[in-house]
Amino acid sequence: MSTTTLLRALRPSTGSTSILRIRQIPRYYSSKITVGGKEYPTDEYTNLPPHIEACVGRNLHLSPNHPISITRRLIERRFPAPVYKAHNTLSPIVSVQQNFDSLGFPLDHPGRSRTDTYYINEKTVMRTHTSAHQADTFAAGESEGFTIAADVYRRDAIDRSHYPVFHQMEGARMWSRSEVPNGDIAAAVRADLEKLPKHDLVVEDSGPIFHEGNPLQKAHSAEECEAIAAHLKRSLEGVVVEVFGQAKKAAIAAGEAKEDDAPLRVRWIEAYFPFTTPSWELEVLWQGEWLELLGCGVVQQSIPDNAGTPDKVGWAFGVGLERVAMLLFGIPDIRLFWSKDERFLTQFAEGRITKFQSFSKYPPCYKDVAFWLPSSSSSAGGQVAFHENDMMETVRGVAGDLAEDVRLTDEFTHPKSGKKSMCFRINYRSLEKTLTNEETNALHEAVRTALKEKYAVELR
Repeated sequence: MSTTTLLRALRPSTGSTSILRIRQIPRYYSSKITVGGKEYPTDEYTNLPPHIEACVGRNLHLSPNHPISITRRLIERRFPAPVYKAHNTLSPIVSVQQNFDSLGFPLDHPGRSRTDTYYINEKTVMRTHTSAHQADTFAAGESEGFTIAADVYRRDAIDRSHYPVFHQMEGARMWSRSEVPNGDIAAAVRADLEKLPKHDLVVEDSGPIFHEGNPLQKAHSAEECEAIAAHLKRSLEGVVVEVFGQAKKAAIAAGEAKEDDAPLRVRWIEAYFPFTTPSWELEVLWQGEWLELLGCGVVQQSIPDNAGTPDKVGWAFGVGLERVAMLLFGIPDIRLFWSKDERFLTQFAEGRITKFQSFSKYPPCYKDVAFWLPSSSSSAGGQVAFHENDMMETVRGVAGDLAEDVRLTDEFTHPKSGKKSMCFRINYRSLEKTLTNEETNALHEAVRTALKEKYAVELR
């Protein structure tokens, strides 16, 4: 059987594109590319591969019986209308201005790099976070608060907890100085705080609201910041009650926990985020371990200012839906979320938390690939730039979801020639069948060929 025939037989059914596609990608793009049914001009920035383009429109967060959607709905319950408006259908294709500039990303921020972000062209990207819509949502002013749930795209590692497309959810609650009684933000926030449901969580929160390392913004008074922080924390503690209350019930039903009256424990940890200050992470004590759930804080005033709403102040949070869903449903591998296998999909139903029952324990197959990077005449004998994420994209383009894990195991620079060598170990494992040696060898040879063709490496 030829390599090409083998690769066609291995075409995965987990939602990724054909593993042959990488061999069809030219070193340059044609003058136009179609993404999400719309045509865009390409340029030297374009780096969106077919296997990522194929994920656009899957909308796992909107599929009612999918674990990502069930998790989203659980969190949304704590942010009801009319105070909060849910935005779940915003396009994943955004401008560089929306994704970076509106949030104050400096021009040299690594997130802007083509090694981290998928560019359609110089001015258009696949959103890397839901915050790409924050300024527009502030400016629209359709509600006092909002949530945004969406698929986001980042060039990333290959392992059981990372995928180049994942789902985020964020929320915000704002108050307008021009609309609250007497312009008294602190009093208005405190009044709204009293309306929030109380809970019986055990909360650890001993630090000051703000200090030099987690500063108060100049645009806010101490009283305003303290009130906003209190409202934020009570609101998100309610999310813990909702999500982990359901998780506890599921664990008891699965025999993984005993029924007891012990309250859930949470703690607030100071943190740094570029879009908020002061900022915190919320951790939950779950099955004997402290788990980081989400990040949050008082919105950087520059964001509503730049959105044309300088009279608004408030808080915002962000949470990764896969992280919560893996915990809630006991899903061990992030690739499973993209599976179209009925053995996975039929295990879940809207409004229910059920523990995932494994249907495959197929053996892994490890293969190493080592190569010398080519020299660059334009950098005085230096090496051509090669990022680890370039390796990840090459493997994904060939193997799709048949690649479970890719790790850099060795790199060194030859003391005489100055040439750099890299070695990666790839773990191939299907979620649906046992891969034969012949199949794995064909996959691996296709990876080696793609590396040589795309990056002119010298295989070892």
